[in-house]
Amino acid sequence: MNIIKKTIIAMSLASGAAFAAGEVSVTIDAAKPGPVINKNVYGQFAEHLGTGIYEGMWVGPNSTQPNTKGWRNDVLGALKELKVPLIRWPGGCFADEYHWREGIGPRGERPVKVNTTWGGVEESNAVGTHEFFDLAELLGADTYVNGNLGTGTNQEMAEWMEYMTSPSKSTLAELRRKNGRDKPFKVDFFAIGNEAWGCGGNMTPAHYTNLYKTAASFVKAPNDNKPKFVASGGTGDDTKWTETLSKEVKGDMMDAISFHYYTIPTGNWEVKGAATGFGEDQWIATMKQTMAIDGMIRKNEAVLDKNDPSKKVGFYVDEWGTWYDVEKGTNAGFLYQQNSLRDAVVAALNFNIFHAHANRVRMTNIAQMVNVLQAMILTDKDKMLLTPTYHAYRMYVPFQDATSLPVALKGNANYSLGKVSVPEVSASAARGKDGKVYLALVNTNPKKAVDVSINVAGTKAGTVRGQVLTADAMDAHNTFAAPQAVKPAPFEAQASGGKLSVKLPAKSVVVVAVE
Repeated sequence: MNIIKKTIIAMSLASGAAFAAGEVSVTIDAAKPGPVINKNVYGQFAEHLGTGIYEGMWVGPNSTQPNTKGWRNDVLGALKELKVPLIRWPGGCFADEYHWREGIGPRGERPVKVNTTWGGVEESNAVGTHEFFDLAELLGADTYVNGNLGTGTNQEMAEWMEYMTSPSKSTLAELRRKNGRDKPFKVDFFAIGNEAWGCGGNMTPAHYTNLYKTAASFVKAPNDNKPKFVASGGTGDDTKWTETLSKEVKGDMMDAISFHYYTIPTGNWEVKGAATGFGEDQWIATMKQTMAIDGMIRKNEAVLDKNDPSKKVGFYVDEWGTWYDVEKGTNAGFLYQQNSLRDAVVAALNFNIFHAHANRVRMTNIAQMVNVLQAMILTDKDKMLLTPTYHAYRMYVPFQDATSLPVALKGNANYSLGKVSVPEVSASAARGKDGKVYLALVNTNPKKAVDVSINVAGTKAGTVRGQVLTADAMDAHNTFAAPQAVKPAPFEAQASGGKLSVKLPAKSVVVVAVE
């Protein structure tokens, strides 16, 4: 009997169980709506890195592989199912070496460069401004363009903005029309630099803040097509970037501060840990490392609440996800890694944390969309598979633009191994745009199922219906030979005797509508 069949049987039995010791009580207060969970919390990231764009998504309009405007139809179809709300492009570290003029005009006449940041491979510039906006429009996604502060100039960023957004007859707007786009592009977000503390220039917070203010003074757009401007913030436990930027940048020059944090099982950048074939010590270490982001967000929120009490400035986690040692035999600069059930659990834990900080965390961008780090999709030439992380994103679609609801957990034990402990159950609830109450549950324990009672304050919860994602092995993953080894299964339970209880399988993600 496989684990999914076991889950369905055990779950149905649990719906009639009496309260048992060790049961976790989850209470949703549907009468006290909280902040809206911005759809862009489920944003994506596409950098010129490895096969993340070329081959993974872009094959060109003349390819024999079915495509629309050069973008793979199979990948487009899969991404549409996620209702991708936002795409960040062209980087990442690549953004601070990208010169937009090299990516416009006839593709055969664009300069071929070297991607010195990622793998030292040729960059054809086949995907540039027009191609990126084609992708976003095909997916119905908002756009997040990252400007080049590192090797570019304020003039270059200002001219790019004019090229993209001006409805006038200026030389740059006419050049855009010559290149095939009459109406201005819709730029929703624009970042000035990336990781200024590292690959974006190894700057101090004070130095970057001065550069940001200067650049933001000159990068202008029409009032009816003005993006939100994002400053490059910090990483890890460092709050100095948030402190300096929120204190020194005033007025409407800055709408958000970015933040980057990657989950590395070992905590060691030199030996990060493997994507598969790991033991339980690596499983729990990964849970511990990823849940640390909650404290980091809280520290930065405290700084923002002091300097920006009106909560005008957002806190955008525009790079996050798991980062493992690259797969053997691949280019180390391509950051290609397998994606297992562990990654889906990590994704869901982060979603629940982001929901809890919806007042400030109005955007996040997982790294990255295809073939890079914690990807939604892996490809091999014309083949494609959906990862467990993809399925987690698909299950959480109802939380996009949903209204968060308070959730109280009682009896939630710790899952422990040696000296490492993490909470066993993570939960988040919201009222979706369809009016339904949705509940997300995560069991971090890879060995033990957890009994959970579900209550909605002020009413009786009669039924839960949704999906569960789990598997027999901690590192269960999809391959091109077995592309559906890990996928969601139906999950349903009904109240019995006025009580609604479910059995949350070991190492699982569950998303249900509560009726």
